[in-house]
Amino acid sequence: MNVAKQKTVITGAGAPLRFSAMGVTAIVLFFAGLIAFAVTDEWIFLIPAPVILYLQWMLKDIRAAYLLLMAAVPLSIHEEFLNNSYSLSLPSEPMIILFATIGVLFLVAKPQSIEKKFLLNPVTWIILLQLVWIPLTILTSEVPLLSLKFLLAKSWYLLCFFVFPVWILRSKRDFAAVFICWLIPLLAYMIIILIKHAMLEFAFSSVDAAIGNLFYKHVDYASVISMFFPFVWAAWALSKNKKSIYRTLLFATLLFFVLSIVLSFTRAAMGGVVFGLIMVACIRLRKVNWVLPAFYAVSLGLVFYFAKDNQFLKYRPHFQETYMRHEFEDHLKATIQGKDMSSVERLYRWIAALRMGADRPLTGFGPHSFYFQYKPYTLSSYRTYVSENYERSTTHNYFLLMLVEQGVPAMVLYAVLMLAAFGRIQYVYHRLKDPFYRTLLLAIGWALGIFFVNNLFSELIETDKIGPMFYLCLSMLVITERLGAENDTSRLPHKGL
Repeated sequence: MNVAKQKTVITGAGAPLRFSAMGVTAIVLFFAGLIAFAVTDEWIFLIPAPVILYLQWMLKDIRAAYLLLMAAVPLSIHEEFLNNSYSLSLPSEPMIILFATIGVLFLVAKPQSIEKKFLLNPVTWIILLQLVWIPLTILTSEVPLLSLKFLLAKSWYLLCFFVFPVWILRSKRDFAAVFICWLIPLLAYMIIILIKHAMLEFAFSSVDAAIGNLFYKHVDYASVISMFFPFVWAAWALSKNKKSIYRTLLFATLLFFVLSIVLSFTRAAMGGVVFGLIMVACIRLRKVNWVLPAFYAVSLGLVFYFAKDNQFLKYRPHFQETYMRHEFEDHLKATIQGKDMSSVERLYRWIAALRMGADRPLTGFGPHSFYFQYKPYTLSSYRTYVSENYERSTTHNYFLLMLVEQGVPAMVLYAVLMLAAFGRIQYVYHRLKDPFYRTLLLAIGWALGIFFVNNLFSELIETDKIGPMFYLCLSMLVITERLGAENDTSRLPHKGL
């Protein structure tokens, strides 16, 4: 007998109540978890019951369950369990693992469900090469268990947010549904943060206090809302034929995003919005393929210039003058003068990262290894008040993180991925005529431009909200490119779940 079809009947007054085997399992796990919570005060034991119920829902309506995941990602909060020895982003991470598992099973059972056009897309190929390279770096890793954990997390992110949308996003209505599922919870958090920030008089020094535990730090908050901003613009741009109240609400939402980005007081997010607009203009003018190569060339030139004869030592900061300012205007001035603590601390770690890269250029020190290995490579002349690094943060530059942890090949693959993404956006944009998908492509390009700048000063792909956004953008790009080859650009032939 099929276990999934077994029923337990509980009789009583009126009609009998029927529970599936999974429903009974969820009830048992709930009460067992309740007892464990009462004994240990660790509410991680309460998680299995809702996971089982969610799995049951997935098996009945996987599209609706996926849309719920889309709403859960922006709502997720990072939680520590078991004396801080284990962490989860809740409620999204258990849901992500379930979808990744189902994705693997579905790929094994129906490999033909992934069309050749998706597999042959250069963006897909580069992502696969990135994934294949990681196990090779684990072989020489200084922290193999942490590196293996990194590989698992990377794999389920790719399955859930790059591969799974191929089965879910089949029409314009599906794209709109994903947009709404992200927008509503994100707006709710933004309103809460704005109110709390207003109570703190919108002080620059109070941004993190206003954000609380809704986001890891103000940089993450600013990155998320700035990356989502282009999609709000796209919704507004496509609403010309909608009711005036709908268009007015979208315009008000657009202005609210602008206000929130400004009040996040995050330099990279603001600069990213401008850079993203430049990329949009370049896409429309067919010039995008020149931007990143020029940027890479200038960056390499600067590295060689400052490395030659240790030129960078001439610009070392004065320790006593390098500290965090409490006003945003002073913060910007200190950045220009080379006296801002966060900027100098980045240089402190970038120098260490380059020296580490020179030591192990091929496979690096292994994923998740930077924090445990970088201190011997630092220079005391660039040390700041926060160089003890109690928060265990890493390079604050994704290119250098790839260099240190996975070697030159990984750094090059990331650089090529960004080149390929912008190149494909431009290519597909000028092939399509449908205004919906053309506008969507511009929004994706703008969002990736914002991401690119933010990721220059942080490492965001593996974070719980920005990573999903990044891979969703790439997945939507590949899906939209496939749509362009169809006679009817409004809907794909259904080969999904």
